[in-house]
Amino acid sequence: MEGFDKFNVIILGIIFDPKNKKVLIGRRENNPHIPELTWCFPRGRAIHGEDVDKTLKRNVKAKTGYKVKNLGTFFSETCLGEEDMIGIYFLTEVFEGKEKPGGNFIKLKWIHPKEIDKYFTTPIHKKLKEYLMNLV
Repeated sequence: MEGFDKFNVIILGIIFDPKNKKVLIGRRENNPHIPELTWCFPRGRAIHGEDVDKTLKRNVKAKTGYKVKNLGTFFSETCLGEEDMIGIYFLTEVFEGKEKPGGNFIKLKWIHPKEIDKYFTTPIHKKLKEYLMNLV
């Protein structure tokens, strides 16, 4: 459509372990787009023509080694420092696989949601943090 600016969509998977009440995060280094980004949730850019659920599951598997079930979207935001990028968050649970960092993750860690500020070096939206705290 003419007159509409293009924007990018980032699909993020919040992998929740209901038994232990923890979420999985991954450590990245040398992010060319957001240099201050270290720990984050598994993510990947949406691909034109690919189903969002497929994008989510493919990226989570590549970065964590886990196959997940998608429990649904729960949050979206304009990405830090990127006015032309939106992030869409999905709650997921592991159903199969063996933990293995991949893609741009060098390490994985299960943390309690209240520990997020200890690991994340970039701001986390207040409503996202509230949602994660309410999981436990």
